[in-house]
Amino acid sequence: QVQLVESGGGSVQAGGSLTLSCAASRFANYMGWFRQAPGKAREGVAVIGATDSRTFVIDSVKGRFTISQHNAKNTVYLQMNNLKPEDTAMYYCAADDECRPYGGDWLNEARYHYWGQGTQVTVSS
Repeated sequence: QVQLVESGGGSVQAGGSLTLSCAASRFANYMGWFRQAPGKAREGVAVIGATDSRTFVIDSVKGRFTISQHNAKNTVYLQMNNLKPEDTAMYYCAADDECRPYGGDWLNEARYHYWGQGTQVTVSS
């Protein structure tokens, strides 16, 4: 089992920045961020492989969001810059240990067994 606790959400104006944090109760091979906007399906945003720090990020946030980790603290971060109203969503941290080839499947929510409760990010125009 892995318990995940997110923090760092909030309300900002467009163009602003936020940093989300996710603390895990133990090391996990993959940790990432997913988001769900009202009326929309949950989508993968960014994932990091803990052993080699490889990352996979969706196109819509490339150049604006950065995922990183602090292995000693079993913590993953999502630095979000130049936020847009369309980034408004509940952001969830997820973790899993099952090995997988590098690629888009890293953002497949069905591959993640452990989830946090979520933290709300609201971006106003």
